Amino acid sequence: MEAYIAEFIGTMILILLGDGVVANVLLKDSKGEASGWIVITFGWGMAVAMAVYVVGGVSGAHINPAVTIGLASIGEFPWADVPGYIVGQVLGAMTGAALVYLAYLPHWGITDDPGLKLAVFSTGPEVRDYPKNTLTEIIGTAMLLLGVLGIFSFGGTGAGETAGEGLIALFGGGVAPLIVGLLVFSIGLSLGGPTGYAINPARDLGPRIVHAILPIEGDSDWSYSWVPIVGPIVGGVLGAVLWTILPFS
Repeated sequence: MEAYIAEFIGTMILILLGDGVVANVLLKDSKGEASGWIVITFGWGMAVAMAVYVVGGVSGAHINPAVTIGLASIGEFPWADVPGYIVGQVLGAMTGAALVYLAYLPHWGITDDPGLKLAVFSTGPEVRDYPKNTLTEIIGTAMLLLGVLGIFSFGGTGAGETAGEGLIALFGGGVAPLIVGLLVFSIGLSLGGPTGYAINPARDLGPRIVHAILPIEGDSDWSYSWVPIVGPIVGGVLGAVLWTILPFS
């Protein structure tokens, strides 16, 4: 149960800081309004790093169902723990999104574009083509898993330790979370353009649910919502499997 709570808290931190930086850039009259994609991608990378610092030593800070399922698919995480982790992640994402709404409460009413409001909570494609959008998410999430497993390997720590020592065990716990954050920053810069790089089903689904519940003008775009769920799960498994067949893994 402690690990499940940690996943809830870690994912809440991820979304609070991740969706928070998007709100800062997109909402009208925010201090960071129109500061651009570099700010968003760096903010998300630091959000990942902070979440890993806080809960990595308890749950391994998966904070992402694609990571949890990817690790389980190669025998590096027990399948019995997968449902509890995913429930914690989705609920944490919903809570983080609700906190972002409260933090930016004065700005929702003065922001005219419903699309910008939705973009604070969930991802969407620049060119709507579901198969190609799904492929983008698969590629991005495969890179995420490949990178995370490479970081584990470089630190001399087995990925199976995620429920106990996790990433915090790497390099004495000082640098590893920052490296993971930089990996996410890199993915956003390089692969985030087509779809906004959800690469995390909980990151997209939880806040999208909150957007639908809260009194925010605009459609929640449920017709697209399956893409940032299916794509990352497939990509997470593929990235993990790819790591296992590399000759130096």
